[in-house]
Amino acid sequence: MVLHGIGDSRQGSAGFAPMFLDQGYSVLLPDSRGHGASGGELVTYGLWEKYDVRDWARWLRQHDCRALYGLGESLGGSVLIQATALGPDFHAIVAECAFADLQAIAQSRVQQMFGFAPWFLVPNAITFARYRYGLDLRQVSPIDSMRRTSTPTLLIHGLADSRTPYSHSQALARASAQSVLWLVPNAEHTQAYSAAPDEYRRRVLGWFAGH
Repeated sequence: MVLHGIGDSRQGSAGFAPMFLDQGYSVLLPDSRGHGASGGELVTYGLWEKYDVRDWARWLRQHDCRALYGLGESLGGSVLIQATALGPDFHAIVAECAFADLQAIAQSRVQQMFGFAPWFLVPNAITFARYRYGLDLRQVSPIDSMRRTSTPTLLIHGLADSRTPYSHSQALARASAQSVLWLVPNAEHTQAYSAAPDEYRRRVLGWFAGH
């Protein structure tokens, strides 16, 4: 299962499919809710999406997929991490450029966009989402999920990532003894494959084969 990032679709993650198909894997490329051909108007950063991942995993098992593996980019990686805390559906996962904490990354993105980030802006937005849409985004915490999951997780992050600081993956790695972190020199956001294609294939395929 390959999960795309926010604002993308399964078409954007389809480039990973040949790497897995060549090794005999079957590949599911779903559109996340509110993206591509999937329904839904709201992106909930994993609050609801993690249950979609669990449902897709169960569908795959019903279709004779005995060993499940997942790769997620950016938001897809954070969603995948949160899904693993729901149960042992996956033998192993890979998460590239995932965020560890929603409020922290939201504050960082506001700072990037406007050059400043009033302390009240993100908490107020989270409060609005709760009362307007019934979404408790305070529950969106990949790092808490990492503390609770038993799924082996390979974390990948580019050292040149200008969107999500690599400190997020460092924090995620510290949260679980079942994780391994690969920091990729000169790689921008979700560009580890472009920066080091041979090593990327070796590490990702080796991670799955070892579990």
